[in-house]
Order: sequence, then C-alpha cells, then structure tokens
Amino acid sequence: MARMNTAELELPVSVPSTALFTDQYELTMLQAALRSGTAHRRSVFEVFTRRLPEGRRYGVVAGTGRVLDAVENFRFGPDVLDFLRSRAVVDEATLSWLADYRFGGDIHGYPEGEVYFPGSPVLRVEGTFAECVLLETVVLSILNHDSAVAAAASRMAVAAGDRPLVEMGARRTHELAAVAASRAAYVGGFSRTSDLAAGFRYGIPTSGTSAHAFTLLHDSERDAFTAQVESLGRGTTLLVDTYDVAEAVRTAVEVAGPDLGAVRIDSGDLLLVAHRVRQQLDELGARDTRIVVTSDLDEYAIASLAAAPVDSYGVGTQLVTGSGHPTCSMVYKLVARADDADDGGTGGGGALRPVAKRSLGGKSTVGGAKWAARPRDADGVARAEVLGTGALPEELADVRLQVPLVRAGRTIGREPLDAARDRHRAALAGLPLSATQLSRGEPVLPTEQR
Repeated sequence: MARMNTAELELPVSVPSTALFTDQYELTMLQAALRSGTAHRRSVFEVFTRRLPEGRRYGVVAGTGRVLDAVENFRFGPDVLDFLRSRAVVDEATLSWLADYRFGGDIHGYPEGEVYFPGSPVLRVEGTFAECVLLETVVLSILNHDSAVAAAASRMAVAAGDRPLVEMGARRTHELAAVAASRAAYVGGFSRTSDLAAGFRYGIPTSGTSAHAFTLLHDSERDAFTAQVESLGRGTTLLVDTYDVAEAVRTAVEVAGPDLGAVRIDSGDLLLVAHRVRQQLDELGARDTRIVVTSDLDEYAIASLAAAPVDSYGVGTQLVTGSGHPTCSMVYKLVARADDADDGGTGGGGALRPVAKRSLGGKSTVGGAKWAARPRDADGVARAEVLGTGALPEELADVRLQVPLVRAGRTIGREPLDAARDRHRAALAGLPLSATQLSRGEPVLPTEQR
C-alpha cells in the first residue's frame, strides 16, 4: 500500500482562541508586572522535566505542531475580554494590553519526534516577560499530554516490531484529547487510527469494521458475516469472539472464502487463541487471512505475543492514558531575564542574566538559556545528552538538538506529521540498544551539564 503524505491530506480546520487555556495567576502576574514596570523585561523560559517516569529509558517530544497552532491562536477577543472583566480577573489597563496581544518573540525547541532525557530543554520561549508568561499552561498541557502518549506508543511500537498498530482509544478519553492522542500515537509509531476526527484534522490513515453489537443485531453469526462481506468485500475483518471462536472462524471462511482479509480476536487468552485460530485458518485454506488482536493491550502484553501468529494490534485505553504515565511532569521555568527597567514594550536593552529557583525537595532549577547536543560514538550511537549555557562548542555544532520554531512571532518550524514520525524512528535507532528494553531501568543516556 502506498504511503500517505499527511502534508497533502491535512485539511484547514478553524481553531478557536486558545487564550483562556491558561491559569488565572498568569494574568494576575501580568497585571502586577505591568504596574511595577517589569513586564517588558526580556526573558527566557524553558520547558523540561526533572526526571522521566519511573522505569522509562527515554521520552518522546510530541505536540510541537499543536503548540505552534496554540501560540498563533492565543488572542484575546471581545468575548474573552468581557469574561475577564465580568469576573474582575484583571484591571482595565491589563485588559487593554491583552486586547492587542500577539506573541512576538522567538521559540526554539527539540523537533517533534525527537527523544529527550531529564533536564533536556525541549522548548525555549524568548521575548518579554509579559508575552512569554501567558503561554505557560497551554504549552505544558499540550506537551505533557502528547509526549506521554507518544512515549507509550513508541514502547508499544518497539514491542510490536514490524507488526502494525492501530490506535483505537477515543472512547477511553476526552473527545478532544482523543484527537491529540491519535496524532501523538502516529508520531510514536502507530500506523492508523479509528478516530475519524484525527483522520480529518491530521490526515492520519483510518480503519475500522464492526463491533460485537453488529453480530448481536443479526439472527445468526452467519447472517452478520454475510451482511458485512456483501457490504465491505472479502477483504474485511470479521470479529470472531462474540460466541464460539472456532465456530466463528469456520463460518467466516465459509462466507468470505479463503480470500477473507482478517479476523479479529478481542478476548480470552490471546496467545493460545491466536495459535488455534492460525492453525484453523491454514487448515481451511485461508493461509493469507490475517489475525488482528485487541483487548486492553499495553507494551508488555504486545511483547508477550511476539511469538504468536499475530499480524497487527489494536490498542486503546493503555495508549491514550500513557500506559500508566499520563503526564511527563514537564515544567515551564524562567531561566534568564534582563535587568533593564520597563522600556515601553520593546523588550530590548540590558544583557540577559541567569535566574534559578533554589527550592528544597528536588525542585531547584539551573539558570541560563541552554543549548543541547547529543554527541555520538564511532558507530553513530548516542553517548550522552549534553547541556550548557553560553557559546555552543564547535565540536558539537553538528549534533545540536534545538531548531528554530518561531522567529519574531512568525512560525517557521511547521512540518508534515510524517516528518516527525520519521524523525522519531531515526532518533530511536540512534540510541543504545538497551533503550528498547521494556524492563525497568535508568534513562539510557546520562545528562551532562557543561
């Protein structure tokens, strides 16, 4: 089957304002900073995580394209301003400032699909304090959700090997989160989704045939299979575990013939049932009929089926919930700012100086705008995640990780979704082999500060 180019398939979708995808304290900070004359100080915020979820060996950057959309649509229209005024969230001077809000700074970050490690500056937002601080919540909500799903998807794709994966978790999460999860899963290695909204918005290939309800609707399983084959063709996938699996497989081949596309198993001991179904299909002459398995799969269940005669997997709940880790615990922290006073909103003047939290309990931060690079050994395998401030060493110039995404308020880093998907595959291939182990362990690369 020819590969689908999602850049050509993406359809224009009206995106509403994202301005209220924020926490109230960001606006109250803005008001106080405008009054004190510090709102227009040049500032640098970074997104990073202090640690990976327990047992994970790498993280996956996902949601970057959605972040760019959110920044472009961060606008305070009349209805939004009226809401803020009615709740007395901020004063009239601040509302006046918000009415003209447009992010005019720069954003750099790890390109979507890249892997990351503890401390990795996956996103750097630069501009005035006022314009940058407002983006904290929307940026984090996107990156934390999408990166968690992409990391789970990546582990599942590793476990599946060459067998394709279908995302089918829409009914297990919020309807809008489902679309984002489908996108993130595609970046992480899934090949299709059952969610038509994701297919419409992002051009992800879609698939789906029937559920148990369709079989139960008919007077017999044979009637259900006949109706489906007559409507969708012999290449369809028939669900064979509504009643007796062996009887259903026999009926399926009788109805569709040996050219039946696939059968789906959604319950029972999948390893045992898959072997029995494969043997039965072969004996009935349906040697090319594929076996699809579903039923609350995660990366461990998929790995356990590696020796089973399974052709593809459908994954729902565990995928859209990050397989036990629904967030990446990314944070958005101020790491540098200028000392100059309010300059009227241009954000110029004054050199940047590092700032950092000195909190207890492991919540301290490292000041300064950081570069990130990933040097490789003679075999092309990554050996460390190297972070530093100041000038990037010349020997690391070719392995720098951050790329420009927004320049002076203009998006320059948009790319087709397939580019992120391909990048993730390449990034994973460049890690030490132990990155693909599902057993608990430490991050596969150490983070080195220079």
